[in-house]
Amino acid sequence: MGKLHSLQTDAALHGARLVIDLDAIAANYRKLAATAAPARTAAVVKADAYGLGMAPVARCLSRAGCEIFFVAHYSEGVALRAILKKARIYVLHGLPEDAALSYMAHALRPVINSLSELESWRKINGLQCGVILNFDTGMSRLGMSMKDAALLAANPGLLDTVQVDFLMSHLSCADEPSHPLNARQSAAFNALRGLFPGVPASLANTAGIFLGPDYRHDLVRPGIGLFGGSPAGTGDSPFQGTVALFAKILQTRDVNSEDYVGYGATYRPGGPSRLAVAGIGYADGYMRALGNSGFGSISGYRVPCVGRVSMDLCAFDISDVPPGLGAPGSEIELIGPNVSMENIAAGASTINYEILTRLGSRFARSYLGEGVARS
Repeated sequence: MGKLHSLQTDAALHGARLVIDLDAIAANYRKLAATAAPARTAAVVKADAYGLGMAPVARCLSRAGCEIFFVAHYSEGVALRAILKKARIYVLHGLPEDAALSYMAHALRPVINSLSELESWRKINGLQCGVILNFDTGMSRLGMSMKDAALLAANPGLLDTVQVDFLMSHLSCADEPSHPLNARQSAAFNALRGLFPGVPASLANTAGIFLGPDYRHDLVRPGIGLFGGSPAGTGDSPFQGTVALFAKILQTRDVNSEDYVGYGATYRPGGPSRLAVAGIGYADGYMRALGNSGFGSISGYRVPCVGRVSMDLCAFDISDVPPGLGAPGSEIELIGPNVSMENIAAGASTINYEILTRLGSRFARSYLGEGVARS
C-alpha cells in the first residue's frame, strides 16, 4: 500500500504522465510476425525503443519470441546486450574505424555500409560473428553501391573470413504503396540478390511488410508498427495502441474576445471562452508546432490547443466541455483512444515517428502488461 501510494503521489506531482502498454507491443509483434511469415521478424529498437524505454520494451519483445534486434549506434547495442544476453543484435550505422574488436567483445553485428568497413571486419576474422551487407537501391543514404556489389561478386576473396548473414536495403517510399520507386527498388534488390545466390535477404520495414510477399524475403525489420503507429503515417492504424499521454490541468480561466493567449498573442478568442492551462510543453516533446493546430480530449470531448505551446505549458479551449469536467487537477488526454499519434502528427505537420521519439523524460512513466513485474 505504501509503495502504491508513493507512486500515485509521484505521478500527481508531475505535469504529465505517460503510460506504455507492453502487452500491446507484444501483440503487435505477433501480428507482424504472422503477416510476414515465413520470413523471420526482427525488431527495430533504436532511439530508446522509439522513446518508450529500451529495457522494458526489449524484454517484452524477447518474451514475445523476437530473437533479432536492430539499433542505430554502437552505444545502443552495448546497452541492449546488457539487457538481452543471447539476442542477435545488428548496428545499422556500420563499423566506425578501429571499432571492430569492440563490436566483437559485445557480440554486436555491424551492418556493413562500405567496402572499407568490410575490410576492417575481414581483418579480424569476422567468421566469429556475422554481418549484414547493406546496399543502396535508390534512397541515396547509407549503403554500398551496385558497383560495389558487382566488385564483391567478381572477387569472392573480398569476403574471405566474413560470415554474411543477410543482404539488406531500405525502401524509400514504402508508406506510399503506389509510388513507382517501390517497384524500382524491389527490382534492383532482386538483381543484387542474383549476385549472391543463397544469401538470405532483408528489405521491408513495417510499411514494406504490407506491400506484399515480394518485399518480405527472409527477414523483415518493423519499427513503428511495434509501437502502434500507422504504416502509412496517416489514418487508422491496424495495430494496437501502446501509448497513452495525459497532461494535468494546472489552472482554468475565463477569457473573452479582448484577451490574447500565449506568447506572441497568436490566438484571440471569438467570444467568452474557458481555457485549461496544462503542465506540458515542448520541453516534454509536445511540439511547439501544435499551437493553434493540435487538440486533446477530456472524457471524449475534443479540446483544441490554443495559442503557442511554450516550454512547460500550453492552453486548451474547454468551452464545450461540461462544467463538471476539466477542473484543475484533472487530465487532458493527448495520446490515447481519442487522440492518435497520427492526429498529433497531422497537427504538427510531421510523422508519427517524430511524435514518439520526442516524448521527453519529465513524464511520470508507468508500464502496463503481463511482463511488467519481470522487467
